[in-house]
Amino acid sequence: MTNIVKIKDVRVGDGSLSIIAGPCVIESPDLMRQTAETLKAVTSELGLGFVFKSSFDKANRSSLGSFRGPGFDKGLRILEDLKKEFGFPVISDVHDIGQIQDASKVLDALQIPAFLSRQTDLLVAAADSGLPINVKKGQFMAPDDMGRVVEKAQSSKSFQGLCLCERGASFGYHNLVVDMRSLVIMREFNWPIVFDATHSVQLPSAGGSQSGGDRRFIPYLARAAVSVGVDAVFMEIHPNPDKALCDGPNQWPLTKAKALLANLKNLHLANLEFTKTYAKESQDAKTAKPLP
Repeated sequence: MTNIVKIKDVRVGDGSLSIIAGPCVIESPDLMRQTAETLKAVTSELGLGFVFKSSFDKANRSSLGSFRGPGFDKGLRILEDLKKEFGFPVISDVHDIGQIQDASKVLDALQIPAFLSRQTDLLVAAADSGLPINVKKGQFMAPDDMGRVVEKAQSSKSFQGLCLCERGASFGYHNLVVDMRSLVIMREFNWPIVFDATHSVQLPSAGGSQSGGDRRFIPYLARAAVSVGVDAVFMEIHPNPDKALCDGPNQWPLTKAKALLANLKNLHLANLEFTKTYAKESQDAKTAKPLP
């Protein structure tokens, strides 16, 4: 039985499908507001739980000169303004323990980046905040390794739940692949599963001084993950990905968000029916009398 993680009024793991989305990194306030307004309207119309995500600082960059965001203080103010205006919960990455206390005053959930997913002190401190956390599975980790992540977070007396997020595994140089079996394996830890559909198509450092990516595969991987069965889909969405200041090649266009999210919802509903039928057939097989 999957535990439910509450990010304000969004219940992740209750059988519904939630969306965690927004631009990769905080750019201008106007761009953020445009994206937030559209995504709020689309997810409300489709009846999808929505958590707005954008990073105030992208600490893990290919190059020293890569755009990292507006910084901690300014970035949190922008997220706080959006939260007040649109009423949705917000999430962002934390990179060190020193950020957690002040970030927790604004954010409704904390995200642990993939490269920091084994940092014991950071995981425990994030859980100590009393906020739910979304942990990206490291590109170097097997899905069953996330069991230790769960143990570390649950060691905190203030633990409020966590989501486990698949974002692809390193496969040779500058390439990631997604093993859909990992979504099933991580489910065994009884916490909600999130699929990161945009970072999974990233080509790390393939652009030389910046990461490459191939956004044409985003809908295919997202649809596959929802068909397998996930509780939420994480997507970085931008009004003009080709001009994005960070990770443009693997962000999804804002104008195409509604069509894709509607398709994901339909797949999720179909998968629920399949799951009910499959569970009943499995139970019937267990109780069936053996043939003479």
